[in-house]
Amino acid sequence: MRERCRLYLITPPAFELTAFARTLADALDGGDVACVQLRLKDAPDAEVLRAGAALMPIVQDAGAAFIVNDRPDLAAKLNADGVHVGQSDASYAQARALMGKERIVGVTAHNSRHLAMEAAEAGADYVAFGAFYPTGTKTPAHWAEPEILEIWQEAMETPCVAIGGIVTENAEPLVRAGADFIAVSAGVWAHAAGPRAAVAAFNDLFDRLSP
Repeated sequence: MRERCRLYLITPPAFELTAFARTLADALDGGDVACVQLRLKDAPDAEVLRAGAALMPIVQDAGAAFIVNDRPDLAAKLNADGVHVGQSDASYAQARALMGKERIVGVTAHNSRHLAMEAAEAGADYVAFGAFYPTGTKTPAHWAEPEILEIWQEAMETPCVAIGGIVTENAEPLVRAGADFIAVSAGVWAHAAGPRAAVAAFNDLFDRLSP
């Protein structure tokens, strides 16, 4: 039996650290969050490490895993709970070698079951499909349909993440299709009622659709 879907929270692409630390702590009080991914594309290493050192305790104190995007070397330096790598980042093998067997390594699969199966068979802890909807965070090069989540759930045990333009209003088809995790950035941070209310709303949705 499939488990209840959970929220995979991604940081904004840029933020002022002191203010965002408070915002993040408040958001995490809104309900269950499986993990928080620190995603600072093109930021200097020192900035990523500084943000990671400040935010990781907040995330872990809330019972969530702290994951670094793209950079297994920096994730290892921070002693983070995991790393997420894209197809143009470090390879899964490189990430696993740096992170060790016990930590999380997730892999982007875009809209490709082949890439996802390769990652799962290599030992990835999860695969991420998307983008499902237009997003202002980045310009998607690949588009995915909910059907890929259904097919994945029928064939594979490795958890799958749905990502790309997801907000409370459009998440339901992806949860119903079989996403184990819903990855959200602007859908939480730019929510009209605030990030804490957004986290609560996503959890209400997951509870309602729980198998």
